[in-house]
Amino acid sequence: MTDLSADLVQQKQKLRERLRFRRKHFAANLDGMAQLAAFRALPAPLSDLLADHAVVGAYAASGDEPDVMPMFAGLAEAGALALPHHAGRIAEMSFRRWAPDQALVKGPWGTRQPADGALLATPDLIFCPLVGFDREGGRIGQGGGHYDRYFAAHPKVLRIGIGWSVQEIDSTPRESTDIALDAILTEQEFILCGDRL
Repeated sequence: MTDLSADLVQQKQKLRERLRFRRKHFAANLDGMAQLAAFRALPAPLSDLLADHAVVGAYAASGDEPDVMPMFAGLAEAGALALPHHAGRIAEMSFRRWAPDQALVKGPWGTRQPADGALLATPDLIFCPLVGFDREGGRIGQGGGHYDRYFAAHPKVLRIGIGWSVQEIDSTPRESTDIALDAILTEQEFILCGDRL
């Protein structure tokens, strides 16, 4: 890992642009059947893993991010699903419980999130969206550092990234504040990135 530098920031931004382009065109060119099948059911290792966790964190997809909500429908109905929440643009990210009968509202970053009055939760397993990833658990996110700060404050939480296979790169540039993922799930495979799972 390296310290934050203008060069590293620029390098990550260029990667984000390239990977967002890839993701956009990949998602746009998926045929109807492939879209219906992607991220609809959890692979066996994850189904077993979810049984051991009281609260699971996920996200409401934005743009061409994979829509993972169908995978977690049972958890949401059981009240065991939490989604990211931002009280304001400078506020730290938290998680709030969400059920299918509750509306999602537009948050300060334009993403859909539970309403301010939803119950706070502390997931012990989080599925987070990716802009890019490598097989060592390196993650490129949107650039705000929200997940990295949350992971740093909750080091025991298990971290699984979600992305399309075309978002994989050989190696992600890392800052000292970047927190590695434990695993990655794509539409093609489940990749273990360490020994915590």
